[in-house]
Amino acid sequence: ADGALASLTADAIVCAVRAHGEHGAILRALTQDGGLVAGYVRGGRSRRLRPTLVPGNLVALELRARTDDQLGGATVELMESRAPLLAEPLAAAAIDWVTSLTAATLPESQPYPALYAALSAVLEAIGVAPSARLWAAALTRYELLLLAELGFGLNLEECVVTGTSADLAFVSPKSGGAVTAGAAAGYEGRLFRLPAFLRGQDASPPMDAVLDGLTITGHFLDRNILDGRNRDLLAVRERLVDRLGRAVA
Repeated sequence: ADGALASLTADAIVCAVRAHGEHGAILRALTQDGGLVAGYVRGGRSRRLRPTLVPGNLVALELRARTDDQLGGATVELMESRAPLLAEPLAAAAIDWVTSLTAATLPESQPYPALYAALSAVLEAIGVAPSARLWAAALTRYELLLLAELGFGLNLEECVVTGTSADLAFVSPKSGGAVTAGAAAGYEGRLFRLPAFLRGQDASPPMDAVLDGLTITGHFLDRNILDGRNRDLLAVRERLVDRLGRAVA
């Protein structure tokens, strides 16, 4: 039946937690094979469970079957805590954004194994990267992948004007396609600069290139997926990008 979900046991990344009733919480978490799932955690707001239900944390999730009109019950056990990272404002802003984006945009119970792997990699990078620049590049690629997985992929492999794949330097804000430096002549001000790392060509991009990438993904996320509706979510992203910009200044 539509909305019915068999029981599930899986590793899961906590993406959003909302208070429900006096003591409980509704958890939304991303799993590798089950996609984004939701469940009611009894006592989810208790002192014992609160540190487990932190966005970004990796948990062992058990979800019990639900009917069409009933949210399944969930139990969680902490596998890896990302809570220590939340003491650092830049890392905290990144985790807040990337988990909120995932919870707000993915349809429930549809598998997105590539996004699960990429989100794991972003959170891992935030924990170990020596500088924000390195994890910010991973975060930008995650946004690019999310766009593609939801049907709004950008064509960064060939020029939308000439069809060639050499000398790609810009992205059209209208078509989402790459444009060569030659074809862009005279129109550069209307286009986004295309950083090489978005095409897999620069493993360690400078922060200004990362910010160029975030400008591109931000534009298409807002236009195609968030549709200007989710202002609170976009405000979380704006704070993050602002902080990253200050980190480079």
